[in-house]
Amino acid sequence: MASKLSLGSEVDDISIHDTESGYASGSSSEDSLPEITFTKAHLTFLNRQLQFLEPQEILRWCITTLPNLYQTTAFGLTGLTILDMLSKMKIPRPQMVDLIFLDTLHHFPETLALVDRVRSKYPLFNLHVYKPEQMETAEEFAHRHGERLWETNDELYDWVAKVEPAGRAYRELSVAAVLTGRRRSQGGKRGDLNVIEIDEAGLIKVNPLANWSFQQVEDYVKENNVPYNALLDRGYRSVGDWHSTQPIKAGEDERAGRWKGQQKTECGIHNPRSKFAQYLREQELKQQEKALQEAIGKLEVVS
Repeated sequence: MASKLSLGSEVDDISIHDTESGYASGSSSEDSLPEITFTKAHLTFLNRQLQFLEPQEILRWCITTLPNLYQTTAFGLTGLTILDMLSKMKIPRPQMVDLIFLDTLHHFPETLALVDRVRSKYPLFNLHVYKPEQMETAEEFAHRHGERLWETNDELYDWVAKVEPAGRAYRELSVAAVLTGRRRSQGGKRGDLNVIEIDEAGLIKVNPLANWSFQQVEDYVKENNVPYNALLDRGYRSVGDWHSTQPIKAGEDERAGRWKGQQKTECGIHNPRSKFAQYLREQELKQQEKALQEAIGKLEVVS
C-alpha cells in the first residue's frame, strides 16, 4: 500500500526496455521526456568523471540530466545529508526530487518519529510511503505470513517487506532513476561502489556520497543541524528493521550491527532482481508439487 504525504505534480509513464548496449533506458510515453541511454563506454566515462566531483555537483548533474529522478531513503545519515543538500539548491518546483520511503511495518519507533521531524524540517519535499501490499500494521503482517518471518524465511520477508513495495513504487511513480545513500566506506558489497549503476531492470542508481566516509557524513549533519535518528546516540550506526539491527562496538564496521552473525549484508532492494525472480519461481514450483501430491492422494483414496 502506498501513501503520499504532500501534494505534487503527476508524472508521465516511463517504460524500461533493453538496448543494444546491454544496458537499459527510461523512455516516456507519447511526447514528454527524452529517452535515457548509457552505453558501457559512456557509463565508464561518467563514473570516471563524477568520482572527482563533490556530492552537490553530482546532485546538480542528476537534476539536469535524469528525468523522473527520485530519492529512495530509510532516513539514514547519508540519505538525510543528500536531502539537506538538495534543499539548499533552490531547485525549481518541477525539478524537485521526491522521496520514496519503504515502511516495512518493522521500523524502530525512533525511525518513524524521525520521519515526522524530516517532514517538518523539509516541507517542500513530497514523501511517498510504500508498505507491504494490502497491509497496514505489523499485526496484519504476522497474521498473513506468520510470526518472525525474517527468521523462518528471510528471502520471503525481503520480498514482501522491501522488494515488492519498491518495485510497485517504481512502477506507479514511473521512476527512471534514484538517488541512494550507499557509500564505499560502508564495506561489504559496497566497497567497490560506482557513482552510477544500472540494475537488471534498467533502473539508474546514483550514489552521490559514494566517496564519503561516515565521519564526513556525521560532520555534515552536525554542522548543518540535520535531524537524525535518536538511535545513533545509543551506539547504532546503520539502522534498519528493529529485528535485524544492533548497536556496534568501537572499531567495528559501520554496518556490523545489521544482520549480526549472518552472511547477509544487503536488505534485498540492492540485490539482483533475478535472485528474487528465481526464488519466486522456486516457491511456485513447490506449490505446484504440493497441489499435485494432494491430488494424487485424493485419487488413491477414491480408488
